Amino acid sequence: AVIQHFIQLPGFENVPKGLGAVTSPPGTYGFVLLFLVSGVLELVLWKDDPKKAVGDFGNPLLVPGLSDDMRNRELNNGRAAMFAAMGIIAAELATGKDAVEQFF
Repeated sequence: AVIQHFIQLPGFENVPKGLGAVTSPPGTYGFVLLFLVSGVLELVLWKDDPKKAVGDFGNPLLVPGLSDDMRNRELNNGRAAMFAAMGIIAAELATGKDAVEQFF
């Protein structure tokens, strides 16, 4: 929500910032590509193991000392990030300003 306000990839300089990027032509292509890549990752590479609990992918990065307490902290951090993203989207829909423009 902050980085895309200041930095845009080559070829996407004229794409509006914020939610408008999804509905403008070059931004739409990037969104479709992102959607397809994430779909392939979800459906092909990241398979659930029926022997494990839902969402338990083990410790793929081999982080030392990864405990149940740390996993719960990470889950709660992810939940808080989802609520923050919803707040940013709601604010943009209400005001028409992206996340950075909300402060100025």
